[in-house]
Amino acid sequence: MKKVMLLTIFAALMTISSAAVAQTATGTLTVTATVNGTIQLVFNSDASGAALSIGGGTNAATLPFGNVSAFGPLSAGVVRPAPTATTFTVSSAVDVQVSKTNSASANYTLKAQLGSADAVNIWNVGGILVTNAAQSTLTATGAYAANSNFPVAITVPFTTASGTLISNTINYSATAN
Repeated sequence: MKKVMLLTIFAALMTISSAAVAQTATGTLTVTATVNGTIQLVFNSDASGAALSIGGGTNAATLPFGNVSAFGPLSAGVVRPAPTATTFTVSSAVDVQVSKTNSASANYTLKAQLGSADAVNIWNVGGILVTNAAQSTLTATGAYAANSNFPVAITVPFTTASGTLISNTINYSATAN
């Protein structure tokens, strides 16, 4: 019985001793954030145009025209108005969609510019001449969250050799108004 009583007293002292050394710390974390309005630009295949081969639904896509000529067959979605005496033009519809979040902007301005000079072919986007020298305004009042069709057209001279690869990038820029 003495042993049980000693053990009980020892356990009680340990509990009191443990309670005396327990320490507590507190703190307060203040969290802040500032919401910034943003816009996003993506390319989508247009139902009447050539399908984007890479990157549909993103801001970096590829529009393949395939083999083009003044009189021969064209890939699906690529159209060719009647050739002139010295050139032919091929074009394809492509959709550009600009979306906004947390912004009071009513619309946007869309511009395009060729990535590199093309001394041979003429490039148009949405009927607007596009070069590498400066950005061309495609629209000053674009509607958000809607696919807007801006066909890409290339005018090729008849003097271009068969088998010539035509390749360039078109850099688009959307700015909230």
